[in-house]
Amino acid sequence: MNKAIPSASRRKSAPRKTPMALTEALVARTLRVVEDAGPTPGMIYMTDADYARFRDEMLATAPAGPLKLFAYGSLLWKPVGEVRGGERAVATGWHRSFCFTVQRFRGTIEQPGLMMALDRGGQCQGMVFEIAEPIAANLEALLRREMTILPAVNVPRWLQVRTDGGVSRALGFVVDPVNPRYAGKLDKHAIAATLARAVGHWGSGAEYLFETIRHLDACGIRDRNLWQLQELVAEEIGSADAV
Repeated sequence: MNKAIPSASRRKSAPRKTPMALTEALVARTLRVVEDAGPTPGMIYMTDADYARFRDEMLATAPAGPLKLFAYGSLLWKPVGEVRGGERAVATGWHRSFCFTVQRFRGTIEQPGLMMALDRGGQCQGMVFEIAEPIAANLEALLRREMTILPAVNVPRWLQVRTDGGVSRALGFVVDPVNPRYAGKLDKHAIAATLARAVGHWGSGAEYLFETIRHLDACGIRDRNLWQLQELVAEEIGSADAV
């Protein structure tokens, strides 16, 4: 499994005014060992047949030419399958948002967490990679990573993205706003409070935010909303109530 590394020219970014308030030390305070409780009761988990159906549907509607992936969050630092290249891109009409709840992975039934997806409105800067051969196997690996429960809250879609080379379509994962796990447009303080406290067997919400910002920065991408959010999460962790 290979992770594509952007070229040196693409990693260049504008000087950062201040370091992150959310430090590794603060993130470490949110981490603890959490045993995986397994499938959440009452949830319908996807089967091999479900993944094959989604894979075939995406391949049938794919644009001509190499298949591309738009990475905007953890796919930048925890990829699956194999991808190649790496070019900065903008998806217009979408923005990254902590907008759906999880009771597993980075949360529990007792303390649900929040995960990111693309939600409607604005624009999102990310990276476009080429999905390598074997296409079907690598595509299915992506689907298995991003989707676990039916109905899916984080659904695959061919997005229009813009790079220095022009406009093309790339696979992205967008939130389904009618899904019961969709949290809507939450107040930043509410998001920060959840990220500072929620932790599952994959790690904490604060760690997820920290790694996403760090890897976006390495690609020369600065998300203003995430930077505001990390300051609030740092404050939450630093308070007596978050310890």
